[in-house]
Amino acid sequence: MSTTALAPSSAAGPIPAAGPAIEATGLVKSFGALRAVDGIDLRVDPGEIVAFLGPNGAGKSTTLDIVLGFSSPDAGTAWVFGRSPGQAASELRTGAILQEGGLLPDYTVGQTLQVVAAMRGGRHDIPSVLDLAGITPVLGRKVAKCSGGERQRLRLALALLGNPDLMVLDEPTAGMDVTARRSFWAAIRERTAGDKAVLFATHYLQEAADFADRIVIISRGRIVASGSVDEVRALGQGTIITATWPGLAGAAELEAELAPVRGTLADVAVHGEHVEIRTTAPDDVARLLLTRTPAHHLGITALSLDDVFAELVKDGEDVEDVKGTGDVTGTARRTD
Repeated sequence: MSTTALAPSSAAGPIPAAGPAIEATGLVKSFGALRAVDGIDLRVDPGEIVAFLGPNGAGKSTTLDIVLGFSSPDAGTAWVFGRSPGQAASELRTGAILQEGGLLPDYTVGQTLQVVAAMRGGRHDIPSVLDLAGITPVLGRKVAKCSGGERQRLRLALALLGNPDLMVLDEPTAGMDVTARRSFWAAIRERTAGDKAVLFATHYLQEAADFADRIVIISRGRIVASGSVDEVRALGQGTIITATWPGLAGAAELEAELAPVRGTLADVAVHGEHVEIRTTAPDDVARLLLTRTPAHHLGITALSLDDVFAELVKDGEDVEDVKGTGDVTGTARRTD
């Protein structure tokens, strides 16, 4: 039932000084012929909230399992506050919210907290945990009767037991509505203000953009980008221009008018009279539209995180984060 890892890691070598919350180097993990994690370097410092993004099967959960001590790497090392993941877990330095499991449906929310607190030992500030997780109103409710968002809040409360220094969250806000999600992240942000670290995996890219200090993107078991939201977004090629074109006959007419700037175009879409153009020369395209066509209501925007994410994971083997020896704590860069 406990959401904290207890299994030891097989990491070898001298234990470094207790500095980073997570310091993983050269992690490799295979399942038969599938290499789920392929040489990952990852560092998370106290006080950071780091989003871990990637498509299904990219290796996110496997990496998180290694950090928590649920799984041992085939190669490489993982340290949590200078200790093996298993040792850090046994000292209550880590807490986790996992995608599923860990809850008994016939227990009430309050009973679940009491049992897990007793199993983990040590002193727990239950009132503070209840307040931070926001589940006091449902303490008497059976887990089976809880909504998806309430179960996630219960998992948050369980992860907070022992006041861990590192929280590892796998899809932590699944099942929450927008209001509950914002409240959840307000609680997490309050904790990291006291030098606690958070590493979370999510499929909600906007959530990563809104709440993470740094974004790490993984594809095919490898880190393909790392940096602030703005740094990662800057890896995308091009700018989006939108416009309304009354009487537009279709894509053929648009492409004919854009012939002088054809070499700058990455994508062109027509939806009735609405056009969307992705280009590396937005000034030239905008000038052409305004002077040679009836297009109006022009809009010029940077690529969204969704656009950049799709581009990076589409061909992950050609993209990497590079700074010195490839430490993903550096500024995001793309190499073609």
